[in-house]
Amino acid sequence: MDINAYIESGTLELYVAGQLSEEENQEVYELLQKHPELLQEVLEIEAAVVKLTAAVSPHSINFDSFKGQLGGADTKVVDLKPTKPGWISYTGWAASILLAGGLLWTLNNKTDLENQLQTAETENQYLEIQIEDARTDLAVTKNLLDAIRDKDILAVPLGGQGDYASTYAKVYWNKEDNTIYLDAEGLPNAPEGKVWQVWSLTLNPLTPTSLGTIDDFNSDDNKIFTIANANESQAFGITLEPAGGSESPTMEQLYTLGIVQTAP
Repeated sequence: MDINAYIESGTLELYVAGQLSEEENQEVYELLQKHPELLQEVLEIEAAVVKLTAAVSPHSINFDSFKGQLGGADTKVVDLKPTKPGWISYTGWAASILLAGGLLWTLNNKTDLENQLQTAETENQYLEIQIEDARTDLAVTKNLLDAIRDKDILAVPLGGQGDYASTYAKVYWNKEDNTIYLDAEGLPNAPEGKVWQVWSLTLNPLTPTSLGTIDDFNSDDNKIFTIANANESQAFGITLEPAGGSESPTMEQLYTLGIVQTAP
């Protein structure tokens, strides 16, 4: 669509003046929604008409002076050619301006309403996601609590070692399904480039077996981790290792260690 040609056609002036048919008004209205340049042109036409009708008495208006004030021979003016427009002509312009203004107000408020509805819908979706996440977290927490409270679970406290005496952890070992639940709340966040690595140990001879690294330790909120363990473990330890883990534990970085206490 040639915007400039459409502006030059005089259709927008007829639209503001209320001289178009209902079908033509609808067509212009739809174009205003799609083309901001046309909407701006209508606003400028309305502003010019309002300014002129406010400055000139309706009993003294004639077509030639009206056309001159709009900007001279090159200005687009609807050629209605009233020689002595009375109050009927004046109020017709005013009514047209009010009608056009009402349409534009409706257009702007429709857009605002759509934006508000979209924002409300987005917020509702976000709230639904939060509720679902909360339900999921609650279900996971309940499952963990049920697991560690099982009467057959074996609890193994892991105490701090050497320079790391203030650290601690606890292993809950379910031998029936070869799973341990590690509560590592007593460990600090792993430094950048480092990870916590969990070990299963047999003591005689001392043989460590890696149970894997905890790569998401820093981002995990509850610091409880489920780890597979099919070993005949006699102890559990946690060391701080380079990212990716180590084949054998770095003893200088042994933070916690706990011996499995067997029933007498």
